[in-house]
Amino acid sequence: MPPDTLDNSVTLCPSCDLVIRKRALPTGVRAICPRCHTQLYDTPYCSINGMLALCVTAIIFFFPANLFPVLELEFLGSMRTTTVFEGAAAVYQQGYWVVAIAVMTAAVIAPGILLASILVQILIIKYGLQSPLLRSILKQALKLQGLLTQLTMLEIYVISFLVAAFNLADFATVSFGFGTFCFTMLFIMHLFLLREYDLEHMWSFLER
Repeated sequence: MPPDTLDNSVTLCPSCDLVIRKRALPTGVRAICPRCHTQLYDTPYCSINGMLALCVTAIIFFFPANLFPVLELEFLGSMRTTTVFEGAAAVYQQGYWVVAIAVMTAAVIAPGILLASILVQILIIKYGLQSPLLRSILKQALKLQGLLTQLTMLEIYVISFLVAAFNLADFATVSFGFGTFCFTMLFIMHLFLLREYDLEHMWSFLER
């Protein structure tokens, strides 16, 4: 059944497939499956304005996170810095072009497209649902949302910063640059944004 024809008043338990009718929940309450006690859904989603604020903040951090150095290495008096782009380029020059493409896709391309897509979705819902063209754009963006979410892996890159600092600390002075701060804040904003974002809830705006 296509997403735009689903009954959003019911949900299916992911563990036991029990059909459950949704009810409004107060803040801090989570719905539990009465048969297997699996967590189903929690408090109502963040408002559109709240998601807009998170999305804009993430976009603000996105550019310096990818343009400023994320690691600074001092070894025998020599200082070396690297950005996300330079790291991917170095991997490519060593012949690992598949890894370089994966890094660029998961850390730069997919997150950028995902944030832009969510921003477009929010703006269309707030201002342009009456336009057939914008409704069509919103529908296509919602269809691509799952793929973009799966391709975005900012947490892997944040972990790699910590692993690199731990492994290099014995023979070099490692410090984090301004890009590391921005990349970490980008990850945090992205994490909270996706926590508040609900695809089924966004589809429901097209049915109203």
